[in-house]
Amino acid sequence: MSYIQGEGRSQGTLFPVVLDDFVAADHVCRVIDAFVEKLEMSDLGFERARAADTGRPGYDPRDFLKLYLYGYLNQICSSRRLEAECRRNVELM
Repeated sequence: MSYIQGEGRSQGTLFPVVLDDFVAADHVCRVIDAFVEKLEMSDLGFERARAADTGRPGYDPRDFLKLYLYGYLNQICSSRRLEAECRRNVELM
């Protein structure tokens, strides 16, 4: 069983283009994404770094780490503000 998967950034939507086209090629969110994808989460001490075989799949810890790093770099400390940014900001979608 794997993690919960959202729509891919290259997946076509109701927008005229894919969401990935709205983010600049040199934007910091791409650096965060590439950096976190290279990390070995279980070696860093993240619990549940591997998906469980039973129950409803959880969210990938990498997604939460990416969100936290984005918030840190943009001085967003509140989890409620991060949630609002996820709904509003195309860079986080």
